[in-house]
Amino acid sequence: MIHCKRAYEPPAPDDGHRVLVDRLWPRNRRKETLALDDWSKTLAPSNELRRAFKAGELTFESFREAYRWELASHPEHWWPLLDIAARGPLTLVYAARDEQHNNAQVLAEWLEDELERRGAPTSPTCYAGEPMA
Repeated sequence: MIHCKRAYEPPAPDDGHRVLVDRLWPRNRRKETLALDDWSKTLAPSNELRRAFKAGELTFESFREAYRWELASHPEHWWPLLDIAARGPLTLVYAARDEQHNNAQVLAEWLEDELERRGAPTSPTCYAGEPMA
């Protein structure tokens, strides 16, 4: 299960693996108060995209589409989180004030979609070259 949580909310025992997914460190937060397992700056939107969204130059839907394109371009950045999420709770920590329209929500949606695609293999096992019983 993938959760999103503001960096200003206290950590909880059921958060599981906690990853900060912002390029910038949250203001007025000390490292020990965040109780992070990882800080993945590469998972955050590019500086240009982040600035354009924050300045109001992009709607959330435009930001979402552009950020998903960035994620698709760099699977090496998010791929390790799929294994973590498949094993247990994963909490994406972010600093944005808007709890519904932020990069962590888009990333969580992306990861959930990827986990669904990953699912159980659908192709039958290939027995080419083996004798039939």
